[in-house]
Amino acid sequence: MIKALIFDFDGLILDTETPDVRAWQNIYAEYGVSFPIASWGQIIGGMGASKFDAAVHLQSLLGRPLDLDALQARQNHISHSLVDQQPIMPGVLDYLREAKLHNLGLAIASSSPHSWVDTHTRRLGLLDHFDAVVCADDVRPGRTKPNPDLFLLALDQLNVRKNEAIVFEDSPNGVRAAKSAGIFVVAVPNPVTSLLSIENANLTLTSLSNLSLSGLLDKVQ
Repeated sequence: MIKALIFDFDGLILDTETPDVRAWQNIYAEYGVSFPIASWGQIIGGMGASKFDAAVHLQSLLGRPLDLDALQARQNHISHSLVDQQPIMPGVLDYLREAKLHNLGLAIASSSPHSWVDTHTRRLGLLDHFDAVVCADDVRPGRTKPNPDLFLLALDQLNVRKNEAIVFEDSPNGVRAAKSAGIFVVAVPNPVTSLLSIENANLTLTSLSNLSLSGLLDKVQ
């Protein structure tokens, strides 16, 4: 019996990943080079799988020193401006509302810090929907996704077992983390992560709006 749902945040509840990529693509284009989405994809959802740094990579491509702090600050400014214009991802609100009708616990498990996740969920009017919000701040350094720690902590805070929860993820790192935690995982790729290879999800949806929560529970239970 499913008792709880655990949601990733970036790219699943709010598409923060497309703005991130677009910002870097614009900056790279100004220098006449292409942004490597495949390399960037290794760090989406968590830093555990790669040490890729877009600013450092651009510097290495050009073969000359750049002001890395200024580059990162500019990318952050462009990306954050775009993020503030993004709507909640399709189907998310329907799932949250229907989950309450089924008396399901709700949590966020994100590799981002509370300062990011809490700010945006509050801005979007979503924070009060969740019984627990677990972020990078809550686990040891280096133990975000693809490590299982965030999901294991979310299970603990929701007081449910791994076979009583469903995880919703958009990235390869997130899916690997959920599988490592032993939890049923639904992959819902966004425009950026749909370009990556997401393997071993129990179910893949192009959007949460394509299958109701009741329909999903019928498949899982």
